Amino acid sequence: MEYTATTKQKGIIFGATGLEAIHQNVRTIITTIRNTVPLDRGFGLDASGLDAPSPIAQARMTEVVFNAINDFEPRVEVVSIEYEQDNDEGQLVPTVKYTLREGVEI
Repeated sequence: MEYTATTKQKGIIFGATGLEAIHQNVRTIITTIRNTVPLDRGFGLDASGLDAPSPIAQARMTEVVFNAINDFEPRVEVVSIEYEQDNDEGQLVPTVKYTLREGVEI
């Protein structure tokens, strides 16, 4: 089964378990910038390449998102990463589609 996570989703469910916890973890990864978590400075996305022109920033961000999810949520496998560009703000809004890795029990 394929699932979707985007930075537009809001809210934290404290005590989330199972599939709900996995979804929340992926959303947290793609909404956190590296060096902003006090006790885990390596957690999140490296935003150093975001000042580049949009096509370059998008290519860099795809690699960053893919690697971060592989590092911090090993129970999922990224299927695709697509972007919506918010022209008013100039932001790239990632939408990550993923599946659970084979053998993951929830």
